Amino acid sequence: MTSPTTLLALLADAVLALHTALVLFVVGGLAYVLIGARRGWRGTRGWGFRLAHLLAIGIVAAQAWLGQACPLTLLEMALRRRAGQSSYGESFVAHWLGRLLYWDLPHWAFTAIYTLFALAVLAAWWALPPRRR
Repeated sequence: MTSPTTLLALLADAVLALHTALVLFVVGGLAYVLIGARRGWRGTRGWGFRLAHLLAIGIVAAQAWLGQACPLTLLEMALRRRAGQSSYGESFVAHWLGRLLYWDLPHWAFTAIYTLFALAVLAAWWALPPRRR
């Protein structure tokens, strides 16, 4: 039987994987829209996808401007503490996804990056507006 500590660590890894997937959705979503629009991919103009994408980066940028930490980061850290882990290097998943996701930059740099990316998404929304079917 798996110990509660191991389950908490696995849950923390799952939260980190979800967090990484959301980051890939935001970053990859803009690339998908820009490339797909040039190639005529129908999904790039889908209202649901575009709205979800805009909301995702909008929430991230708003949290940064408000000085709030990401809820997924807070949940992951809380789970790791409860599992007795003090850092991200205690499992394969945590090590590699943590290196991909967490950078050692000042808060203002993240705020600037998120804001510029949100502006790029808004520009794509304006230049390549979503279409209702």
